[in-house]
Formats: sequence, C-alpha cells, structure tokens
Amino acid sequence: MSLKNCHNFQDFRALAKRRLPAPIFHYIDGAADDEITYRRNTTSFDDVDLVPNVLNGVEDVDMSVEVMGQKLDMPIYCAPTALQRLFHHEGERAVAKAATKHGTMFGVSSLATVTVEEIAKLASGPKMFQFYFHKDRGLNDALLERARAAKFNVMALTVDTITGGNRERDKRTGFTSPPKLTPSSLLSFATHPMWAWNFLTKEKFDMPHLSGHVSAGTNLAVSVGDYFSTMLDQSMNWDDAEKLCAQWNGQFALKGIMSVEDAKRAVDIGCTGIMVSNHGGRQLDGSRAPFDQLAEICDAVGDKIDVICEGGIQRGTHVLKALSVGAKACSGGRLYLYALAAAGQAGVDRVLDNMKIEIERDMKLMGITSLDQLSRDNLRWR
Repeated sequence: MSLKNCHNFQDFRALAKRRLPAPIFHYIDGAADDEITYRRNTTSFDDVDLVPNVLNGVEDVDMSVEVMGQKLDMPIYCAPTALQRLFHHEGERAVAKAATKHGTMFGVSSLATVTVEEIAKLASGPKMFQFYFHKDRGLNDALLERARAAKFNVMALTVDTITGGNRERDKRTGFTSPPKLTPSSLLSFATHPMWAWNFLTKEKFDMPHLSGHVSAGTNLAVSVGDYFSTMLDQSMNWDDAEKLCAQWNGQFALKGIMSVEDAKRAVDIGCTGIMVSNHGGRQLDGSRAPFDQLAEICDAVGDKIDVICEGGIQRGTHVLKALSVGAKACSGGRLYLYALAAAGQAGVDRVLDNMKIEIERDMKLMGITSLDQLSRDNLRWR
C-alpha cells in the first residue's frame, strides 16, 4: 500500500501499522481497558441517519466555520496530541504546515516535540496550545507565557487526565517516551529500519516545553501513564481552572468535558469553548462517547459557549452529523496521526484534503450550501 492508495481512515491506519515499530503503533492505536469506549466513539455515529434535501442549487458550498474566535476554512481541526516526532521525524512541523495549508487550526501539546516558538514561525493560521496542569507551578507559568509570547490564539486545559488510563497495550509492548529497547521490542524496531534510522540520525528526541522542569522532558524513558499519574496535579479543581482562564485572558477551552453539569460550570468560569471528549477512549473505559453526549450538552450550553465534538471522527458524514446536533466544529487526533506516521507532511496534507473533499461532497448530497443550514431536522435516530 502507498500514500496514493490511502482513501480513508482505515487505509492510513494500515499504512501506519506497516511503517511503525509495534510499540509506537500501539501507543497511537490503543486505548483503555477493553477499548469499548474507543470503539463506541466511532460506532455512535452509526445510530443516527442523515435525511437529505434535493433540488437546492448546490454548485457553490461554504464549509467555513468560526470557533472560539477563529475562522476555519473547514469544520474540523487537528486536535493537540503528544510526542509527534516519535511517529514521523517531521512531527509537529508536518502537521502545522498541512493545517495551515488547509486553513484550519493546529493544536500543540504541552508534550510536543517541537517548540511553540518554532510552530509560530511555521504556521500563520489559528493555533491552540493544550495545557497540562503540573504540580510544578513554575512550569505551569512558563508554559502559559511561552504560548502567549508565541501568539497562540486559544488555550485548552485538558481536564480528563487527572491520572493515567489503563492502557494495557502499552504495558504489553513496554512503550515509553523516548523508546527504550527491550528484548520483546527489539525485533520490531529492527524490522522497521527506516523508522529507526530517522529516529537515531535526526535531531535528538525531546519534549522541549518540559526540559529543565521535569525529568520527563529529558531522555529519561517514562510511560505516558506514569507522567500523568506522577507529574500532573491531582488536586486540580474548578478554582484552578478559573484562575488559569483569567490568567490567559483570551479564548480558553476545557478539553475533556462530558457532563452537562461540567459544561455549565465551564460557562460560569468564563470559558469560550469546550471539547466534548473522552481522550480518545484512552482514560475511562465504559464512559460515554462524545457524539452520544453531544445533544444534551448543546441543549444546555450551546448558545453560550462553542461546543466541539472530539473523538471517533473518521468520515465527512460524521462531521455533518455532529454539526447537525449542535457542535460548532469537530476535532480529531488519530484522524491525522496515522497519516503523519504513514507519510509525514504529505500524509497529513492528504488526509485533510480527503476530509475536505468528503465534506464538500456530503454537503451537496445533503442539499446545503453552508453548514448553518444543518439542524436536527435532518437527522433521525434509529
């Protein structure tokens, strides 16, 4: 299989599986416990059908949206994800360039492998910084000020990683960041020489936002679960989130909201957006899927705050269903990470292009010329 034969999410996943050593692939691909929630994140869209209208003159369609003050040329953006240079040596640089080309937002993780300063130079479009709330308050202040100085447009505080999820695939493969060779992983690294060559010969792996603050920013190999469980502040509460929102004093979102009660509190503390998300099914298995929970959250706060549906999105029709329910936009991580792993910037560019083509086609087939023409009137629950 080659990049030109990647037409959908599963194609990119298959190519990424061929290109990556098993521990790295399963870090992207895996989720918590029995991975029930991870699967439901996508299958939830199958329980709702689109009802199209016809004869509406759809030669010109506009798929742009405005979300948290940012004008996006398409209604889906690249959610912040960690450790991207593990998946391809171009890492965040590739995603930043592809997102900018397609006029959409790029989210940069606290655990990024490229600095916010460099991303700011590469990406002229909308940028989000994803914030992890560490025990080290000096690190927290440094992260916020670096994102501000780099003129990032949106700050998103992740609120669903108060401890690490039970990611059993990582336990089996011995995945750590940076990778370490174990007897069980040695064969997989050896049989993927191109990945190994790039990892060993390109710039040294680092998480530069953490360097000088915590050992996980250095070459000390740790699991992501250990990082969440030992370095993030488990006493984080609504007061902390409100203070961070005020300190940022701009477009501010909570990433990982799943209940109506929490969505209302996000409005109360001054947030301008929420990501309805369960962290890609990687935290609490058996929890609700974002799309399943979307309607009640949109009903409660959709007129007061921008609601983003994050997780499980693989098709343009998934995006149209989420926007019909009331989401302002959608976002995804694995959506572009498989493509990054498969082919770097060319892969991310292709996956975003595929999604744009799908959304345009699906809008025309739905009989609409702009996304604000979608509503629950064009949905039927099975």
